[in-house]
Amino acid sequence: MSLSPEHRQEMAAIYKAVADRPLERSCAMSTECCQFRLTGRTPMLTKGEAMYAAIGVRASGRKKLPDREDGACPLLGKNGRCMIYAHRPFGCRTHFCDAAGGPYPRKHVADLIRRLEVVDEQLKGDGPRPIQGAVEDALEEM
Repeated sequence: MSLSPEHRQEMAAIYKAVADRPLERSCAMSTECCQFRLTGRTPMLTKGEAMYAAIGVRASGRKKLPDREDGACPLLGKNGRCMIYAHRPFGCRTHFCDAAGGPYPRKHVADLIRRLEVVDEQLKGDGPRPIQGAVEDALEEM
């Protein structure tokens, strides 16, 4: 199953909406938040997010996620940058990292979270899952 044009549009619209929110954050792209083993935090993706991220993985020329023995995000490239920045998940966009100003208050993004949940339901997802397994499964479905 691939992401339908309608679902792809909805994912892009959700991500544009979060970018347009007037919440002050300052991401210096230090990639601290990408060091899952050190932070103890891993982004949780709905099926729509995972499939959208998988599109980014494929666009980068990959068919599977690279192995990371250091506990960092599998989408963090050797150059220290996100390999799928334009397709990065909602949690990465809402700056769950402390260095960028901490997470967006839920009340400011609850409507967008609900839209992600609707897409998840439409795609017969089973709720948010850790990024690695969610994206790997989406890549296998493509």
